[in-house]
Amino acid sequence: MDIHKVGSDTTVIADSLEAPGVGHIPVNAFVLTAAEPVVVDTGLSVEDRDYLAALGEVMDPADVRWIWLTHPDRDHTGGIFDLLDAAPDARVITTFIGFGIMMTERALPMDRVYFLNPGQSLDVGDRTLHAFRPPLFDSPATTGFYDDRTRICFSSDCFGGPMPSKEIAESGHASDLKPEELRGTQLLWATLDSPWVHIVDPEKYRATIAPLREMNPEIVLCTHLPPAVRMTDRMLETIALAPDSDPFVGPDQAALEQMLASFEVGGMAAA
Repeated sequence: MDIHKVGSDTTVIADSLEAPGVGHIPVNAFVLTAAEPVVVDTGLSVEDRDYLAALGEVMDPADVRWIWLTHPDRDHTGGIFDLLDAAPDARVITTFIGFGIMMTERALPMDRVYFLNPGQSLDVGDRTLHAFRPPLFDSPATTGFYDDRTRICFSSDCFGGPMPSKEIAESGHASDLKPEELRGTQLLWATLDSPWVHIVDPEKYRATIAPLREMNPEIVLCTHLPPAVRMTDRMLETIALAPDSDPFVGPDQAALEQMLASFEVGGMAAA
């Protein structure tokens, strides 16, 4: 993990996973040190990650007041129950559907949940967070938000893209890639993570991008992309191309068997 600040009061807890043949996929969580501190997602659900310890390097977990769950996929919920135990005054911001999905794994206490729908807002003491549904998403519960004090947009999975190295995935910026490289990786992610984009009306889809253009955030923070500073127009142009880009086709069983044949027992590459 790599922990670094973006702006004066927003911190990225950056992690990543390697996807063979695709790249290093960033997996970010965030801390917003507002008057009522907000954490945004809680990291990976894998055994060797300790989200709570990473959060402790930023602030005392007991001081957290809000846990904004952009959606309940396992790469967003790794530390949520540990954090609920460590932060007795925190409430989980989600939707009715998000709450229902979480209940299939482990019950969220009803008195610790706060339902917030896209189009609604939340006052966290020194700023207002405006909830919206990003143009691209892989869960019906997805809700991002715009911080009107810092002009930062938290976009959940939208705008993601696999990176060429772990270092860029966890410690870099989206601008580390050449414009054509960033465009290619974001279109790959768009078609991998939101395959429905090929079967919807392209113009209706592109109309969902307009609110983000009007928002005009200075910084876009995405779960699966390093921080993107003053790149909003370029990235909006990219995701507008998603319906017309090539669909993602993953490896089949023959490719899996070929991949396995190239490894020895224990995961070490064959000599």
